[in-house]
Order: sequence, then structure tokens, then C-alpha cells
Amino acid sequence: MSLVIYNTLSKKKEEFKSIEPNKVKLYLCGPTVYGLLHIGNFRGPIFFNFARNWLEKSGYEVNFTYNYTDIDDKIIKKANEEGVDSLVISERYIEEFKTDFKRLGLREHTNNPKVTDYVKEIVEYVETIVKNNHAYVVDNEVFFDISSLESYGELSGKKIDELSAGERVEVDNRKRNPGDFVLWKPAKEKEPSWDSPWGKGRPGWHIECSAMIKSILGKTIDIHGGGIDLIFPHHENEIAQGVGCNSCKYVNYWMHNNFINMKGEKMSKSLGNIIPGRVFMDEYHPEVLKFLILSTHYRSILNVSDEKIEQTFSGLLRVYRAIKSADFVLENFENNNEGKPNKKLSSLLADLDNKIEKSINDDFGTGELFAAIYDAVRTFNALNLERKKKDINSYPTAKLFKEWISGYGEMLALFNENPESFLLEVNELFLKQKNIDKNEVLKLLDGRKSAREAKDWEKADQFRDQLHNMGIDFSETGDSVEWFVKV
Repeated sequence: MSLVIYNTLSKKKEEFKSIEPNKVKLYLCGPTVYGLLHIGNFRGPIFFNFARNWLEKSGYEVNFTYNYTDIDDKIIKKANEEGVDSLVISERYIEEFKTDFKRLGLREHTNNPKVTDYVKEIVEYVETIVKNNHAYVVDNEVFFDISSLESYGELSGKKIDELSAGERVEVDNRKRNPGDFVLWKPAKEKEPSWDSPWGKGRPGWHIECSAMIKSILGKTIDIHGGGIDLIFPHHENEIAQGVGCNSCKYVNYWMHNNFINMKGEKMSKSLGNIIPGRVFMDEYHPEVLKFLILSTHYRSILNVSDEKIEQTFSGLLRVYRAIKSADFVLENFENNNEGKPNKKLSSLLADLDNKIEKSINDDFGTGELFAAIYDAVRTFNALNLERKKKDINSYPTAKLFKEWISGYGEMLALFNENPESFLLEVNELFLKQKNIDKNEVLKLLDGRKSAREAKDWEKADQFRDQLHNMGIDFSETGDSVEWFVKV
């Protein structure tokens, strides 16, 4: 089955066909760098990292461009408040973003252009739009004339006569139409500025992406991604600029990821429920954020709740414990090259591969992938390989499972942590969150061990019950005990 993508432009699923054979030009709107990104801002980078990986697995060479908006009103405001140059602010938060991005274990992009590095190209882009009679100049400010394009509004479904001043458009009597938007702003005091044919100034918000796309990827690209909040006006205006400058189609496939809600409510400053990605990763774990985002279809609203986070932890622990079991077999069992992987598991994984491919090729449906991972883990765990050291098939079976789970984990940027370290880290996190005294846990475990050695089963059971009442579960194999906080 070939890849099918829901195209926001056509409002339907379309078979994906790249402009160039086996090559994909992918652009994702990046952050405006004036503060730490919240978890909603990370949905795009996490999902499109997976999309890029799937495209590459499907045989495409992907040029993935993700920009930094390093000149903006909010950046300038913060710089003036701190009494520093705006580039000090933007560079600071680019580095902060890189720290969070690296912590998520996502692959680097092909290009990370900064707007300030492309001002020359932006000026040339605006000049061409003016030359093509799609823009006009008033008081050294350049506006795009939306009435010059019959197709304006095709992405968002908005019509020009529906756009009135005050409704998501700036009130400015100098405009020919209320919906006309700025391509170039004249310089103001305490603002960075650049030379242009219209005097000193700086780029408008929308023009930056169009100019960088042309400079790096070309006049027409395959896929443009972003959050649904960018459909109008940002992406609508990008299309207008692209057509206005190049007189050809700007983007073939528009992909938009949905919002993240917190406990059923949209994240907003007024509600005080905006959570920076870094804070979320500190409180929970980077794996939790990625799992939450990828296990929900990108076009669906993701509702983050305590219950959802608990389910995510449960799923992650299930997978990591299976990986730990496979690692134990691979590290401690002999591989004599005579054994073969378990037939039931081999058959299941092959069947799951087919189901996964079909699901992801249907507009990147990840639900089947996570269901398949659980199915594989359940089947692998049922084999109890750790107790079958003398079975020559144990090693190749563990190897098959580990390679299968690692392959999809690499694609998802999940399950790549050291399982032992991850399980210990999560245990410590749960101890802190549930206010459980670790020393008391160890004391009770030692007490149970002593009682069992003395064959005082009644006392051993008392220790067991105390541990369970604290929220601690454990498994005993010979002299070793593995304990963990129950989710």
C-alpha cells in the first residue's frame, strides 16, 4: 500500500507522490525563540521526526527543514525589558531549545535556518511580489494585496469579503483590504533593522518561511507541516506569498497536527495550564512526552490527564521490562548458532509488520503500531525465556524480539534508553511523587528476606502485605528481589 496523506488544502486524503523521485522536501514551522517551549510546541517536532523516519524507511531521501524565528515583536519586547540586543534573547532560547530537543533524543534536521540569516533573500522575495503587482507600499511599509489572488483563502476556507477589520486582522486604514498583511515593516526606535528599497526595517512574520523555503528547498515543496493554529493566517499567507512571488504552486501537501489539552481544557495563559516541555520532562520523563504524542493520531486532540500519564507509564514499563528480559538472555545465554527463533513469535512479528505498514501508510496512523508493540511484548513475555537457559532457541528468539522492538523504537525515538537505568529512574520518580520512603521499603524487603530464610512464612507474609499497602510490588527469583512502585 502506498502512503496516503490527509491534505489540509484539499480536505481529503491523497496518495503521496513526491516532486522528485525518491526525494521529499519537508518544511516544519519552528519556534519563535523568546522563551521555553511548552509541550504543545513539541508535538510538531516529535510527530514529524517520526514522519521523516517513516518516509526514509519507505525509500525516500528527506530534506527536513525546521526554522528558528529569531526576530519578532515578543523577542524585541523581552530584549528591551532586559536591556540587551534581541539576538542575545534569541540565541539564548535557541540553545535552550536545543537542550530540550537533545533530551528528547530526536534526530537533527537537515537545516535549521534563522530568519536573521536570510534577510537579504526576504528583501528580494518581497521585491518580486511587489514587481508582480501582488503587493503595495505605504509609508515605507509593504502590504500584500489579498484581492490580487483569486485563490486566497483556499487553505482555511475563508473568503476575502468575510475578513473584516478586528477579526484576527490588524485595523489599519492604509490597507486596501482589511485582510492585507505586512511583508516589510519600517524601522522603529529600539528595534533591529536592515536596509531595503523601502528604507530601514524588518520582515513581517509570514514572509520569513516563504523566503527560506525558496532559498533552501525551491519554489514548490512536497510537505509543509505545522499546528492547526497556523492554518490561518500564517499558512494561508505563506501560500499567497509563494504564488505571488513564484507564480506556481507553493506546497503539494499541507499537514497540521492538532492541539494538546490539559485535563480537557485548551492550554492558555489565562487558565495557567501551560506546561513548558522541560518542566514536564523533569516531572515525568522525556519518554512519557514522546509516547503520549505518538500514541495519539496527529490530527486528533491529545488530552493530557493524570489517568493518561499513568497509562503511558504503564505501557512504557511493560515494554522496557520486556527489553530488559531480552537483554538478560542475550548477555547470559549461549548463542551456539544452532537454535531458531520461536515460530509463534516469528509469525506474529511478520503479521504485525504488515498491519503496521498498512496503518502508518494511511495518514500516519500510529495506533496500530502501539497496539502491535503491546501484542509483541505480551507474546514474548509468555515465553519466559529467562528460565530457559538450556533451550538453544532462547537466544535467537530474544535477538529477534530485541531487533524488532528496537527498529520501531528508533523510528519513534522511543525505547532506546538503557532498560535497567530507565526502570530505576522511573522507580525513583514514583517514590518521590507518591512520597514513599525508600529506606522503609528496603527495611521491609530485608525483613521479608530474613523471615523467609527462617521459614517464618506468617511473618514473611506480613512484610509482603505492608509493602503492597505502601504501593510496592516485587518479584523474587532465588536470592534476588526486584521491586518497583506500582503504577
